[in-house]
Amino acid sequence: MTEIFLASLLLGILAGIAAGLFGIGGGALIVPVLAWLFQAQHFNPEQIMLLAVATSLATAIFTSTASVRTHHKLGNIDWRRALHLAPSMLLGAGGGAVLAKYISADLLRWFFVAYLLYTSVQMAIPRKTKTSTRPARQFLDYPTGLLIGVLSAILGIGGGTMTVPYLVGNGLAMKNAVATSSACAIPIALSAAASYAVLGWQDSHLPVGSLGYLYLPAFAGIVLTSIFTAPLGAKLAHRLPAQKLKRYFAIVLLAIAIKMAW
Repeated sequence: MTEIFLASLLLGILAGIAAGLFGIGGGALIVPVLAWLFQAQHFNPEQIMLLAVATSLATAIFTSTASVRTHHKLGNIDWRRALHLAPSMLLGAGGGAVLAKYISADLLRWFFVAYLLYTSVQMAIPRKTKTSTRPARQFLDYPTGLLIGVLSAILGIGGGTMTVPYLVGNGLAMKNAVATSSACAIPIALSAAASYAVLGWQDSHLPVGSLGYLYLPAFAGIVLTSIFTAPLGAKLAHRLPAQKLKRYFAIVLLAIAIKMAW
């Protein structure tokens, strides 16, 4: 337990910087690293991915809240659109957690490998996304929010890689889409984390320190450091060659995907 807590402090530093510097959620790093840490501690192989995903989502509540405070001060969040998406995302995230519980550990791992490959390609070969000039099709918010919620809960992410392109394609400027996406990550993380906690409540085979499928020592370590390093990463983004660094980070994500697949 102590070893995982100490390792999670370091993981929180890295995940926070990556989230602030590259504009992606920390889940891309948190989930695979926690999976390896849990494997090294000989946790039940069938529970490792569930514990990693659930714990990652619980940490996203705090990191997203910190991000939202900053974006709100800057006036970049379209709260009307965020509140429009929130109910279906809440529902989808809860359903996604239930679905993940009944997916085999291997299939859950392959889902995450596919997500890492997709994200690494997006970072290595960024596309210029143009804001749509067509009227916003808000009736699509409900099915899209539901799908984003389901996939985010299964993968242990805040959904930004899906929410941002959707919002940009529906008329929001990029900075507003990113800010609004960070607000949407809170209901996803809250719903999924709570669902994972309840789903694992009666499981007697979970390691000591678990709250359902949330592993509290890892959760505490990541939150304690990531809430401080995420703003640092955002500041570094203005000083460092972020686009070049994104390509290097894409290689890291690709290596992680290959390691998980192997």
